[in-house]
Amino acid sequence: MGAAERARPSTGNVVRKTLVARSTEIDLGGRVVKTFAYGDSVHGPLIRVNTGDTLEVRLRNDLPIDTTVHWHGLALRNDMDGVPGLTMPPVKPGAEFVYSFKVPDPGTYWYHPHVGAQLDTGLYGPLIVDDPNERGAYDVEAVLVLDDWTDGWGKSPSAILADFRRNCMGSMGSMGGMGTTPDEPLGADTGDVAYPGHLINGRLPADPDTVRARPGQRVRLRLINAGGDTAYRFAIAGHALTVTHADGFATKPVTVDALVIGMGERYDVEVTANDGVFAIAAVPEGKKNDPGALAVLRTSSGAVSTDPRTVPQLGGRLLAYADLSPTDEVRLPSRPVDRSMDLTLQSGEGGRQWLLNGRTFAEHEPLEVRQGERVRISMTNRSMMFHPMHLHGHTFALEGSGLRKDTVNVLPMGRQSIEFQADNPGQWMIHCHNIYHAELGMMGVTSYVEWVAGRDTLRQHDAATVA
Repeated sequence: MGAAERARPSTGNVVRKTLVARSTEIDLGGRVVKTFAYGDSVHGPLIRVNTGDTLEVRLRNDLPIDTTVHWHGLALRNDMDGVPGLTMPPVKPGAEFVYSFKVPDPGTYWYHPHVGAQLDTGLYGPLIVDDPNERGAYDVEAVLVLDDWTDGWGKSPSAILADFRRNCMGSMGSMGGMGTTPDEPLGADTGDVAYPGHLINGRLPADPDTVRARPGQRVRLRLINAGGDTAYRFAIAGHALTVTHADGFATKPVTVDALVIGMGERYDVEVTANDGVFAIAAVPEGKKNDPGALAVLRTSSGAVSTDPRTVPQLGGRLLAYADLSPTDEVRLPSRPVDRSMDLTLQSGEGGRQWLLNGRTFAEHEPLEVRQGERVRISMTNRSMMFHPMHLHGHTFALEGSGLRKDTVNVLPMGRQSIEFQADNPGQWMIHCHNIYHAELGMMGVTSYVEWVAGRDTLRQHDAATVA
């Protein structure tokens, strides 16, 4: 085993789970769709472990196509990361694969495929890593997974992707104005796909999921955006949100009325439950013609509006990255930067391609780093759409605040710098978590290299030998 794997905490406990990827029919709350899912539910099974446990998941592929599982946000061993052609072969139809790795950090994470547009089906689920030493000051906990839905209802994700490859369909963001505003924090053009439905925990507003509590209880909500092309503005009627974690890592608490959560991002928030029935709203940011998503916070009997856009708190104080800072326990220790790199995000071929440093993934040049380095990546967005950029296998600190994350929204015509410690050798994807932007080329690789003694050359680590 490599030094990185040996250094991870270990309880000696093994948590064993099975995921069966299959074609199935799902009732979304009044709308039955045929889709891909893990078993017969959307979202997939909640997986819960403690920090330092070994998670062993047997994936059985009953789909008619290849698949994998990526463990989003975890700093795990490279050969378990679930990226076909980079860290592992794809799991073929009828085959099985056992993922086995130590889970290093507590927090809110999730899992999904890394093959084509499968993320935009029902193949996703929450992964919660508990810290047994945490003394949470809350009485009730709920996981809320937000998702945009078209599979089996509108066009399939594969058909949408094929359309993008043939046509521009607005992908350059040409419909939007310049920059961002307080009312449009991600810009005017936030996505390319109009979805017929939006879900919280696999339910439409006509039959919403319910979080139950008693008046005065403290409720912890773990929010996950599993959407393919949609950021959400999240708020709860009659309640303020105290943000306590971003992408799994603790923050100094900040209280706001609403927050915007990009694709792949997670936030933990706490609320003090009032007496009554309250709409939990997740409204597609910038997609004014799309319906919203709804759940219910219930502490007593009564009805609730099924229109999430009527929640007044959606127009209140909105969380910004600059509002958040990490707690001392999770702050990345300060040290000089050893390696700085630039990453330019842009559109090509009239929107049929999305590029990193002028290249699609098929043409990518790896971002080379060495074990032990402090690395800064400066991302400059030369397009009129925001990009939720995700780095596999690491968390990073945002320039200025030091906020720890693994997915960050890079704004239209904006710039965002991140720093991370190169302490997890392997070949790691860095990509936009808009699944259509990624599949149209906005993916790259952060590649650990090593010095070959006596020769002025660099050699990429073999992902199979570093775990």
